[in-house]
Amino acid sequence: MDAAPLHTTVLLTEAVDALLAAPSPTQSHPLDGLYVDATFGRGGHTRELLARLTPKGRVLAFDRDPEAVAQSASITDTRFAIRQEGFSHISNLAHASADGILMDLGVSSPQIDTPGRGFSFRFEGPLDMRMDTTRGQSVAQWLVDASTEKIAEVIRDYGEERFAGPIAKAIVARRQERGPIASTTELAQLVADTVKTREPGQNPATRTFQAFRIFINAELEELKQALEAALDVLAPGGRLVVISFHSLEDRIVKQFIATHSKDEYDRRRPFAAPRPMRLRALGRSRPSAAEVSANARARSAIMRVAVRNAPELAA
Repeated sequence: MDAAPLHTTVLLTEAVDALLAAPSPTQSHPLDGLYVDATFGRGGHTRELLARLTPKGRVLAFDRDPEAVAQSASITDTRFAIRQEGFSHISNLAHASADGILMDLGVSSPQIDTPGRGFSFRFEGPLDMRMDTTRGQSVAQWLVDASTEKIAEVIRDYGEERFAGPIAKAIVARRQERGPIASTTELAQLVADTVKTREPGQNPATRTFQAFRIFINAELEELKQALEAALDVLAPGGRLVVISFHSLEDRIVKQFIATHSKDEYDRRRPFAAPRPMRLRALGRSRPSAAEVSANARARSAIMRVAVRNAPELAA
């Protein structure tokens, strides 16, 4: 039996350092609090958190992938619990109950490198791409009757692909001539035959695969909901740490933090006091050259950090 694909956690130490840092020079961060690993994956960040927290500290993880949840069984620490749900479900946690929330976005190496999951154009496999394989449509099922216009919209909006129109037309033409596309390699070849130019070193199908994955899992909608929920769930002084891997995700995170890092005025009440800012942006960072050299999948990662504001923490 082949060994399970390995996963190397990106920005492991940096993310946990940021999550556990003190809210101000005069305060210490609670190492006996509740921390949320909103995207468990294969548990790298969770394990690092458990290693640093006190015996009273707790880690609650979320992941909708049943394989990830099954892998979590190897963590026998009683301070750990996991829920098989998308990370927007952090909204179900109590108000101001978490001392830190970590979101490590995208797909894990085991998901990409397992042909049966259908995430990668490098392997022959069913065109699935669902994070939760127990519910919802696969990409192949969606493509059975999706319109040319909808397919082009998805590829353009979620893949930022300038050849979205020709690719969509080719997919529908293929469906009409020989039936729906069912495998990853079929889709990858069709895109390669359609896209005649591409950036050096990038597979022509990269953007299309990204677009279909994001769409079929409603990833950007889930991210927006999770960020809004974090505002309510984080305790004053609690840290929000988000690692993104492509521009669409990072743009949402950047704009969310910027929006809530300034006082909010009600235009309908021009003389009313503004609502104080709810977050303070603490900057962004990227993996070191050494990390990128050791793990090529880290090269596009961006980590943004913010702290839940409170009057006593305001500058």
